[in-house]
Amino acid sequence: MTAWPVAAQAQGLGGSQLPSLGDGSSMSTSAERRLGERIARELYRDPDYIDDPVLVEYVQSIWQPLLDAARQRGELTDEMDQRYAWEILMGADRTINAFALPGGYLGLHLGLVGVVTSPDELASVLGHELSHVTQRHISRMMESQGRTTPWLIGAMILGALAASKSPDAANAVIVGGQAAAVQNQLNFSRDMEREADRIGYGVMTQAGFDPLGFVSMFEKLQQASRLSDNGSFPYLRTHPLTTERIADMQSRQALDARPAPRPPSAVHSMMAARARVLGSPGVDLLRAWVGEAKMLRPTGPAMDTRAAAVLYAGTLAALRQRDFVQARSLAVRLQALVAPEPAAARLARLLAAEIEWNAGNAEATAALLDLQAPGRPELLLGSQVRTRMGQAPEAIARLQPWVALHPRDGTAWQLLASAYNAQGQTLRAVRAEAEMQVARLDYNGALDRFRAAQDMVRRPPPGSGPVDDIEASIIDTRTRQVQAHLKELAQEK
Repeated sequence: MTAWPVAAQAQGLGGSQLPSLGDGSSMSTSAERRLGERIARELYRDPDYIDDPVLVEYVQSIWQPLLDAARQRGELTDEMDQRYAWEILMGADRTINAFALPGGYLGLHLGLVGVVTSPDELASVLGHELSHVTQRHISRMMESQGRTTPWLIGAMILGALAASKSPDAANAVIVGGQAAAVQNQLNFSRDMEREADRIGYGVMTQAGFDPLGFVSMFEKLQQASRLSDNGSFPYLRTHPLTTERIADMQSRQALDARPAPRPPSAVHSMMAARARVLGSPGVDLLRAWVGEAKMLRPTGPAMDTRAAAVLYAGTLAALRQRDFVQARSLAVRLQALVAPEPAAARLARLLAAEIEWNAGNAEATAALLDLQAPGRPELLLGSQVRTRMGQAPEAIARLQPWVALHPRDGTAWQLLASAYNAQGQTLRAVRAEAEMQVARLDYNGALDRFRAAQDMVRRPPPGSGPVDDIEASIIDTRTRQVQAHLKELAQEK
């Protein structure tokens, strides 16, 4: 089913009878996390789900300071910090939307990343969604359902997610007259929206972002509202703007001391361009972006940020069309333009490496990468390059400590499995495949792979050598943990 929303799941047009503001929910944080997992599991399976290392890293560079600020302000309690996921799942959808889910999961459409003009605007949206979670707005609304079971509420949320793109898919999830009542209760009230504005504003400013980003984002949404939303701005329907909300943010911004103005960011412009190109555009748009980049004639420093965006979009669009000659030509121009700015220059090199990788040239890819760099984009692409070049041990040496620190990185586990297979370490590869399924919340799939690994321990394949007792012990322990988790989930139904 299609699960990336145009009518977002746990937010909306409000007005239902709700408890007073503040944490009045009796639902435990563990139960809320499990409910969020049920929904996030479907998002991971959705074709629109995208784990683009470059964009994920950029979004995380904004998200992590917001989390730190929420901790410092006391908005994020120790219990929530430990029990909630605090993960952002991105969808390759051109609509402008972001949404919060139970248990600290957030959804973010590439369309929103592509339309914001500064990291401050993106921080205002993420800070708002973060505040819906820290104030437990979602769980308190679910409490108002009384006897409705969490799994049914999860199904209703999934139905709301599906409804925008496929009414038939939504009907397969939302069944019976109870659905309308539940879906209506999953709408945030106006008071909750105002509270998320107020706390989100405080979080983003404490994190060092310009409060003007909140105001400019509101103004952008207000303009879209006046032009009559044609479906491209579902955020307007799930977070309806009122003159009171806009005035409140404008007055707060006017009263607060602003940080020094930020210079235009080539990095943000390039990342917004990447989001636009990866957000499922048609071939005509890809060709137009290539054409604009070819015709670009920068006239001076004032053009640098815009030129970087145009060249980045054109280069990536050419790559998406597998026009490697044109992509390389534009990449050279891009690298020359952004060379004075180290962060932007790194992104240009990563894009050039991406071109060579897709062209099948592993050696040229390796030459463009800093294979020892700490960034996730270099780690993931570099691991693939090393495995293809017969350097699987080096890839394993880089990936093992990473997954130890980031066990929910499904992509890293998947690449580690490939490197193990290249080394003939089949048992470790199967376990890594199982851990990848756990990271994507597919516990049934994980249990299947763990059991396959147990079978290999009991009946080693011919020529596989002696079984690693430590690895076998880890597999048994993880199998029992996954079985216990599945039992808990079954008992909730």
